Amino acid sequence: MTRLAIAIAPLILAASAFSAHAQDPHAGHVMPPATRPAPAPAATPQTPVRPTTQDPHAGHVTPPAQTPPATDPHAGHQMPTQPATVDPHAGHDMSAPASTPASTPAPAQPDPHAGHDMSTMAPAQADPHAGHDMSTMSMGPPDIPTSADNPGRPPEDPLPTAALSGPTHAADLVFGAEAMAASRRTLVRENGDVRTTAVVIDRLEAGFGDGEETWLWDVQGWSGGDINRFWWKSEGEGDFDDGLEEAELQALYSRAVLPFWDVQAGVRQDVRPDGEDTTHLVLGLQGLAPYWWEIDAAAFLSTEGDLTARAEAEYDQRITQRLILQPRLEIDASDSDIPELEIGSGLTSVEAGLRLRYEFRKEFAPYVGVEWSRSFGDTADYIEARGGDADDTRFVVGLKAWF
Repeated sequence: MTRLAIAIAPLILAASAFSAHAQDPHAGHVMPPATRPAPAPAATPQTPVRPTTQDPHAGHVTPPAQTPPATDPHAGHQMPTQPATVDPHAGHDMSAPASTPASTPAPAQPDPHAGHDMSTMAPAQADPHAGHDMSTMSMGPPDIPTSADNPGRPPEDPLPTAALSGPTHAADLVFGAEAMAASRRTLVRENGDVRTTAVVIDRLEAGFGDGEETWLWDVQGWSGGDINRFWWKSEGEGDFDDGLEEAELQALYSRAVLPFWDVQAGVRQDVRPDGEDTTHLVLGLQGLAPYWWEIDAAAFLSTEGDLTARAEAEYDQRITQRLILQPRLEIDASDSDIPELEIGSGLTSVEAGLRLRYEFRKEFAPYVGVEWSRSFGDTADYIEARGGDADDTRFVVGLKAWF
């Protein structure tokens, strides 16, 4: 047994030395020169003295005595000299693994409405278009009916057959045809057949020029509904010294044929101090042209077979809400010569005026202005033959009113 123990002992000591070297945390580290201990002085070789007795550990390499590890595991290490950088993950929760397998589900997010009282919220409304077929709806502009004939509007679908298959007035089946007929008459009378009456004094003025002082009136009015009206017109002029020169009165039936346009027909009676009274048939057109020009044009056929025509145009240019500048143009023409009336054939005369009026009220507006008139052809010759002027300019003062 003693020999066996002596034989195994070197193996045990070698294994212990190997184990201690493997567990050294600094094994393989390069120690800096500053911290490396100075080597011990070389020992003088001496001849060992062999003991007289046999050493059981003879031939064994005895490891140096183990030094207990220092407290700082990095004591004596050469540390880098660059400044430490800020850890980009400082403050991050690094407890989770760096990578999560694709099969691992993400953690559930907290409910943002946790703790809210949802009992008072209104229930979701049903979709009003649920079940509707929206594929046939047009994405173009809405089809809004207007009075303009616009070819760019989308086409309208024809009425379905079922819409025209029933009675003309479906309410007759419920309330009776007689009761509903009376109701429709009341509706037309109160909403669609309003009766109106108006009198418009377009010009009531005095003119001054070339030593001559004149006056004139231009008045018209109507009574009736939106479609059918009785229309009357009256014009006249004279001199402050000589009195009335001529006057006319028209009685017309007026019917609306287009928006803002009326066709008028009737009679005209002219009155003159010399007794040359004349009666005419009248056919005219009156209305509002584009750009807000008020147009009044008519043809006159006298009982003597003379055909004449007259056209007037006026435009109101608002400078302020009360101050209005009105240009006015009047043109007269005749188909034949009428010597007794000092009228020649063709273009007989032109009048152009400019009036500035101030509306104290819409119904009462005095004005001042200037008007130029010119006679042409045989008409100018007739006027000059009796000592008049074919060309005349005068200053005017007047009043425009209506009621």
